[in-house]
Amino acid sequence: MSLLGQKTRADYIQWQDMQSTVLKLERDGELKYALLIAVGSYVGLRISDLRILKWNNVLNKEYLNVIEKKTKKERKITIHPDLQEIIQRIYAKINPDVNQYMFVNRFGEKPVSIQHINHKLKEVFKKYGVEGRISSHSLRKTLSRQIWEKNGCSDKALLLLSDLLNHSSVTVTKRYLGIQEQEISNLYLSV
Repeated sequence: MSLLGQKTRADYIQWQDMQSTVLKLERDGELKYALLIAVGSYVGLRISDLRILKWNNVLNKEYLNVIEKKTKKERKITIHPDLQEIIQRIYAKINPDVNQYMFVNRFGEKPVSIQHINHKLKEVFKKYGVEGRISSHSLRKTLSRQIWEKNGCSDKALLLLSDLLNHSSVTVTKRYLGIQEQEISNLYLSV
């Protein structure tokens, strides 16, 4: 386990593995983590912003408006209809106050800690057979990788992702997605 503040590298999760894990968690009654993985993978917020969302920020909304903690930039995020369905389904099962945090600690008062989230995500994905270096940042990378792949792995998609992720350059986005490593590896195979 990494130390607080230590830099680590997280892998992205294959989209179908993410969706399957969300359904399994929901089936097994782990509603908070099913929701966390779904919301994190569909909206791509950093965990510091994700963990402080309240139900009234997303429930029956087309958009999520946030001011990112790290960048202090305002973002308007479209809530995918599939995500809205998951949110509504889990909300109906939990039936919390709409002004409550979505991801509360065991006492139901404060948002769950980032360290606990990272520990639980590693545990969850291992339990359901998803390999890799999984952390809360994997959710943000999962959305990024899905967008890039769904848009034909194009340079245009990289440019838009760079903007969406608030990266300083497309080069940073390529490194973030592990594309440069992949391209370099492919060079060796092209001989």
